[in-house]
Amino acid sequence: MHSQPPHPAPAHQYIDSETGEVLTEQLFGDPVIRFVYSELRERMPWMYRAVTASRMSHLLGMLNFETLLGARLSGQRRWLQNNRIDLAECVEPPHRLDTPRKVFERKIRYWETRPMPPGDAVIVSPADSRVLIGSLNDHCLFEIKNKFFEYEELLAADKPEWLETFRGGNIAIFRLTPEKYHYNHVPVSGTVLDAYDIPGRYHSCNPSAVILLVTPYSKNKRSVTILDTDVPGGTGVGRVAMIEVVALMIGDILQSYSAEGYDDPQPVTPGMFLKKGQPKSLFRPGSSTTVLLFEKGRMQFNPRLLFNQRHPWASSRFSRSFGKPLVETDVKVRSEIGAAWEKE
Repeated sequence: MHSQPPHPAPAHQYIDSETGEVLTEQLFGDPVIRFVYSELRERMPWMYRAVTASRMSHLLGMLNFETLLGARLSGQRRWLQNNRIDLAECVEPPHRLDTPRKVFERKIRYWETRPMPPGDAVIVSPADSRVLIGSLNDHCLFEIKNKFFEYEELLAADKPEWLETFRGGNIAIFRLTPEKYHYNHVPVSGTVLDAYDIPGRYHSCNPSAVILLVTPYSKNKRSVTILDTDVPGGTGVGRVAMIEVVALMIGDILQSYSAEGYDDPQPVTPGMFLKKGQPKSLFRPGSSTTVLLFEKGRMQFNPRLLFNQRHPWASSRFSRSFGKPLVETDVKVRSEIGAAWEKE
């Protein structure tokens, strides 16, 4: 008996943080992703495992992003226009960005084009991305554990100190789509307490894959940085975990912190002081995700993000599948997402 073709996927919409508009996302390779995480996963699990393994992910990334052939096949100029990529904000002149990989790994004049809000206690977005916020408290309306990740897996089971530190705290999930600027910036100022990598798969971060697989962010390869912000010059929001998660066709996470511009990039190691808003790492390339964890009672999110997440008529695949309001907001790197909790 032949299986029926999958029904057309519903739209996935988000809120533009600057205009408040409800926009529909053009999901990159959505039919293929839905096939891989439904038909292929069920009928040919060996091929499914191969597609989401490191070697195949690297190969797909090279074919799509590394070569001039990839640029021709992608129709790069039309793709840039359709996705509103502004090459004028880049450090390199546009004529040098002649392959998809160079576009994805572009450097921008963030000091001009992504101004940071004033205030030492402000927390900023680590990436140009679409964000969801929530709580790790099981009794909170915005609790989102066991939907996007398994908490015990996310930080690694052999890190009990950090698991206890962030238990019951707040979380923000930043989903980078393929057209986005792919540098991560530091969301808070503080001293690095720990930095480590966790091996894993290379699952897609497409909403369809997240829904069909469930908890991919704690299954994929990821890099974890723990920051102490209660230090001189720090943001004053306690300890913060920054988790950078690879995805399908992401070959690597290059740790490359720069205190000024993109100059003298350094690997992130314990004892370093990281300054808020500065480049920290680069995803190479594709779509990917960055997760922030905050200690309980130390910060509050921007109310606008909470309002957008509960938008009454925006159509979100996450909301429909998980049974609670989960409408993403499109934010710019270095824009405000929250601040230290104001004590009475």
